[in-house]
Amino acid sequence: MILAAHQPQFMPWLGYFEKMLSSDVFVLLDDVQFKKNEWQNRNRVWSREGPQWLTVPVLHEFPSEIRGVRINETTHWRHKHVQTLTQTYAKAACFPEQWEPFRRLYEQKGQCLLELNLATIEALRRILDVSTPLKLSSELGVDGKSTERLVNLCRKLGAGVYLAGAGGKDYMDMALFEGAGIEVRFQEYAHPVYSQFDGPFVSHLSAFDLICHHGRESSKIMRSTRS
Repeated sequence: MILAAHQPQFMPWLGYFEKMLSSDVFVLLDDVQFKKNEWQNRNRVWSREGPQWLTVPVLHEFPSEIRGVRINETTHWRHKHVQTLTQTYAKAACFPEQWEPFRRLYEQKGQCLLELNLATIEALRRILDVSTPLKLSSELGVDGKSTERLVNLCRKLGAGVYLAGAGGKDYMDMALFEGAGIEVRFQEYAHPVYSQFDGPFVSHLSAFDLICHHGRESSKIMRSTRS
């Protein structure tokens, strides 16, 4: 069994879902420390000037686990997101047929950040046809920090292979995996180039960008550069 794990991100990019697709079980690390203004409460979409950020304002105290982070609903961030997305992608070929689940998502007030992120992940992976089982680390009763926690997750779920992100080599303690008899593989995903708006192609955006342009073909495009 191949296990992959990652923090629950907001509107993730294609590589997030390719990693999910390449595993037998995908663990969402909701009980690790929240890092503001990384990918947990923001992501990027297209603009003529290059990538532009969609940021979810949050309320939290340091240190907070991701599952304990609240959304700051005193701002008009939902309206700003909807305005940005509808104006930016109005002329994208598949936007009208893909927008409805996201419109509903932005109407669901009272969510914490984890609930919002899970909703965006589910909405995108349905369109991308990624059905890998998801598990929340907070529900698995696994302790340990950093690499030790990853090893324990593999043991808990019976995984003999851990699929790490490309940057995992920089921080993981490979000796712990070796001692546990767990093979480590590193994701190698080349971002596809697809038909976008006029001008230079803008890469590594939220997967929302792809589905607005290509709709039902997005799953095939995401998989087209897999090794």
